[in-house]
Amino acid sequence: KSLMDGFAFWALASLAAVLVGMGKGGLPVVGMLSVPVLALVMSPVAAAGLLLPVYVVSDMFGLYAYRHAFDRRVLAIVLPGATLGILLGYLTASVVPEAWVTVLIGVIGVVFALNLLIRHKVQADPKRAGVAAGTFWGAVTGFTSFVSHSGGPPFQVYVLPLGLQKMVYAGTSTILFAYLNAIKMVPYWALGQFTPANLKVAAMLMP
Repeated sequence: KSLMDGFAFWALASLAAVLVGMGKGGLPVVGMLSVPVLALVMSPVAAAGLLLPVYVVSDMFGLYAYRHAFDRRVLAIVLPGATLGILLGYLTASVVPEAWVTVLIGVIGVVFALNLLIRHKVQADPKRAGVAAGTFWGAVTGFTSFVSHSGGPPFQVYVLPLGLQKMVYAGTSTILFAYLNAIKMVPYWALGQFTPANLKVAAMLMP
């Protein structure tokens, strides 16, 4: 019997898909929980591969919603580093144990929570988008996005101090991750994540 036939799988997969949608609807914090939730019943790598088509389809709605609100300078700085991070994730995918991936997902969540607490207490003046910092955090964003679709926290570490307007921040984030999810399709396919069974399940989760 396939793992994807059980009630527990479908319950958690449906919850993960809902979290993806909520993340694209404006709650990025819950969106990053999709892979950890699904990883309760399958490997984190398989969970990420299964959910990627769901992310790509949901991105289309986000791109339309925020097509007029984004920061060109931030995107120009972050995109090259993020692309490099995706490449690094692909090149190390075959040598990084799944247990390390699980630990990395947990660390990302803890760092993100601590960052939110610290920034809540320290209200600094908005900064100008720096190239060096943006390239570094862009690379971290790309890598963590490739590993577990959880690139939001490192991206926010860089972009929140910039003091962008809410809609501009949302649009910039949406465009960045739509791009990353689209280019991730190629290495995920190369790693054998898009089996007919996986694509069928992903199609059923999209609604």
